Amino acid sequence: MDEILEQNRRSWNAAAEAHASHRRALAGFLRSGGVTLFPEERELLGDLRGLRVAHLMCSAGGDTLSLVNLGARATGVDMSDRAIELARELSRKTGLQARFVRSEVCGWLGAVRERFDVVFCSYGVVCWLRDLDLWARGVAGVLAGGGRFVMVEFHPLADMLDGGWRLRRAYPSGGERVRLEEGVGDYVGESGEGLAPGGYSPGVRGFRNPHPCHLYRWGLGEVITALSGAGLQILELREYPYVNGERKLPGLREVGGGRLAPPEGVPGLPLMYGVIARWQGRPTR
Repeated sequence: MDEILEQNRRSWNAAAEAHASHRRALAGFLRSGGVTLFPEERELLGDLRGLRVAHLMCSAGGDTLSLVNLGARATGVDMSDRAIELARELSRKTGLQARFVRSEVCGWLGAVRERFDVVFCSYGVVCWLRDLDLWARGVAGVLAGGGRFVMVEFHPLADMLDGGWRLRRAYPSGGERVRLEEGVGDYVGESGEGLAPGGYSPGVRGFRNPHPCHLYRWGLGEVITALSGAGLQILELREYPYVNGERKLPGLREVGGGRLAPPEGVPGLPLMYGVIARWQGRPTR
């Protein structure tokens, strides 16, 4: 693993522990049949009963085990050692069966020989990808004929805004690499009940990540072009004028159902998007 990936892995290992400290009730929630996915993901995913689902960048496994509760045969993949340990522990506590693999996602996609009916990922995926084309080809390569790719992601427009909701940065493009000295933050703790559907625990306070991380800035058009070029037919592209759960910007206001919209007086703008794509059987470029 190269040094940038290794730095990101260390940063996620540290953050995973803090995130889990706020979700101590999650095992009971899942054991009772609870689902951590938001309505947007569930709608895009559709009926999963009996389907083989690969969950990329699965973190500590709560969403992966929610897929199991929806009837899927799920495999979760994440580069963080600690996240995968926590996911396996959560699987044992809940009695829900899923396979969890510790691997960098593009490496896993290029090596695995299995085929899946659905490949799924959500919220904070694209910013960790150094090579969109490699990722998209990998997604296509593990889909069975007619299989679907489903993603819900933060809209790149939000990356242009500062804390006062003013445009301060250029629209993301070209995979520009950004080093964050503060590393992966405790966004679970900062979001409270929004990202702890089983019940929020105070857990770790004042978390400071000692490990920096590296992000990549991609535009929405680049994501769609990569998927299409890998042979995936774009069936739906949806944009949402709110974000689910995570308080990514100051002043977000609750509008029901875990949704957070811009402050009053700020014009509506897309804060997340959803994609459904189907594997056509051959790349277009």
